[in-house]
Amino acid sequence: MLGLVETDPEGALSGFAEVVRMEPEKAEWGFKALKQTVKLYYRLGRYNEMMETYREMLTYIKSAVTRNYSEKCINSIMDFVSGSASQNFGLLQDFYQTTLKALEEAKNERLWFKTNLKLCKIMFDKADYGRMSKILKELHKSCRREDGTDDQKKGTQLLEVYAIEIQMYTQTKNNKKLKQLYQNALSIKSAIPHPRIMGIIHECGGKMHMAERQWAEAATDFFEAFKNYDEAGNPRRIQCLKYLVLANMLMESVVNPFDGQEAKPYKNDPEILAMTNLIAAYQRNDILEFEMILKSNRRTIMDDSFIRNYIEDLLKNIRTQVLLKLIKPYTRIRIPFISKELNVPEKDVEQLLVSLILDNRIHGHIDQVNRLLERGDSSKGMKKYAAIDKWNTQLSTLYQTITNRVG
Repeated sequence: MLGLVETDPEGALSGFAEVVRMEPEKAEWGFKALKQTVKLYYRLGRYNEMMETYREMLTYIKSAVTRNYSEKCINSIMDFVSGSASQNFGLLQDFYQTTLKALEEAKNERLWFKTNLKLCKIMFDKADYGRMSKILKELHKSCRREDGTDDQKKGTQLLEVYAIEIQMYTQTKNNKKLKQLYQNALSIKSAIPHPRIMGIIHECGGKMHMAERQWAEAATDFFEAFKNYDEAGNPRRIQCLKYLVLANMLMESVVNPFDGQEAKPYKNDPEILAMTNLIAAYQRNDILEFEMILKSNRRTIMDDSFIRNYIEDLLKNIRTQVLLKLIKPYTRIRIPFISKELNVPEKDVEQLLVSLILDNRIHGHIDQVNRLLERGDSSKGMKKYAAIDKWNTQLSTLYQTITNRVG
């Protein structure tokens, strides 16, 4: 009959139905025939008949087949339907609700949990965070004791819930919730999670630290994420290696992450090569080479929105190093000259100089009339720059307050 599935689907459906009828009581062959019927109806686009057959198939899981075999089959159908029914959300929803109800009745808590996790992932991919939050609430509830505290015996399941929830808060940029969950996740000691789960938690933790400009902490998390993804054979390892390089540059580390034995094998990976060249130019303070690498490797570097968010910080760092080296021999230096050497507009040079004067990394002031930086006495400009800086900070705070209220 399986041979008829492609050549004569109607004949195959009749054959499968005959197998079910031939069994006086519900048993394994009937279950197998119903499973094939569900898949065939789905391929034919006959969704009502598919769901009707699927409901019948689920009545077998209580006693007709072993728990392990029924789990394997349900998982197989779930992957089959989820993989190709992403456009038909109504069908997906009906399919998952039917599955969850049957699993609840059969008291199969393990598969109920995993099915809810899969549904959660579908909602995450659709950015349906409202429905996702409701499922997460149920999943959390299943990992708690009667008194409402986390059941440490279910540490592994709890980490799986945290991993998907942390991704949601990373995506929605809710750093307050993210930080709380991240700390909760790392405090679980009773779990033996899959390395992919720890990879997700550490990657999101790294992104959280980056948002707070804690470069060193971010680098540690990205390295842990890379190691876990590498152990799991997950392709996200390459992305996390890029993020590790990014954090290393932002913390102005002189250590090359590719000197370590874990990262060394990826040094010449085509996706990584641009980042290794970038870090070399950065450590040489070679602005022109740095900018040229960014332009010629748009796909591997600049097309990643996360990396793109921090390119300005990197450019500011490298420009600062070159500028400090450039002005060292002079007491007076023209802003147009600095602009030419740094390959940036004069207004950007002036902003950079102001921030360095405020940070006490340059002692001096700007003569705006003659377009000069005069080193030495910084008191002339300090009060003015400090007042402007305070005004900018107050405006940023006000903007953030208004944004939060509107949000």
